[in-house]
Amino acid sequence: MNTRYKYALVMGAGFALGAIAVQGLHAQAKPPAYVIGEVTINNQDAFMKEFAIPGVKPVQEAGGKFLVRGFKPIAILGEPPPRVTVIQFDSMDKAQAWWNSPANKNMQAIGDKYATFRDYLVEGVSP
Repeated sequence: MNTRYKYALVMGAGFALGAIAVQGLHAQAKPPAYVIGEVTINNQDAFMKEFAIPGVKPVQEAGGKFLVRGFKPIAILGEPPPRVTVIQFDSMDKAQAWWNSPANKNMQAIGDKYATFRDYLVEGVSP
């Protein structure tokens, strides 16, 4: 076999293997997950002091990242809640592990004394 054809065959095979590997890596990537909370607070000072500020550390330790912690959302359609929180996790599994953790259950028991929550978990799009 001619040397040129050998190189072309090897390069083609390398390209094909590389394309397959890239596809495999993309298939393994898990989409991020978001915990979205709508909060109605009935005791602002106690909520901040006993729940919101101490609650940051357990979220961060579980791999969560706060993207939104906003008061006074502006309505585009319908009635907005008084406060919205969005926390990003690397995957749905990590978000659910944090949600079901003893640390979160303890914090949630404190938060329930000072606010009403409507929380949900939603999967994002793959990177």
